[in-house]
Amino acid sequence: MIEANQTVEVPVRLTPAAVQRVRQLLAKQAKPNLRFRVGVKGGGCSGLSYTMTLDDSSREGDIEYNQDDIVVVVDRKSAKFLQDVVLDFTLGNLLEGGWKWSNPHAVRSCGCGTSFTPDK
Repeated sequence: MIEANQTVEVPVRLTPAAVQRVRQLLAKQAKPNLRFRVGVKGGGCSGLSYTMTLDDSSREGDIEYNQDDIVVVVDRKSAKFLQDVVLDFTLGNLLEGGWKWSNPHAVRSCGCGTSFTPDK
């Protein structure tokens, strides 16, 4: 976990709609100290897949920061692939609604937007 006096580079920024959706998910769980963990893992159509979960623990080396009273957690390995990423949530329609990842460092993404090939 990052100490209070350290500067934290924020890998992922949540849009207001994403913040609202995460708050709804946290409220449904009704557990104190839940965090919104985002990351990447190998796999998917384009090489790496985005991950999201609610987590009540931190691991050594995690980057942890607060956005609009939501504690966001990213492991260090994922952080390098998530730098400058914006996460949005939309209810556009049944086919296009849901989580939307905007990654300026993706050289290729799959059609559904859940995996990408990084430029790094």
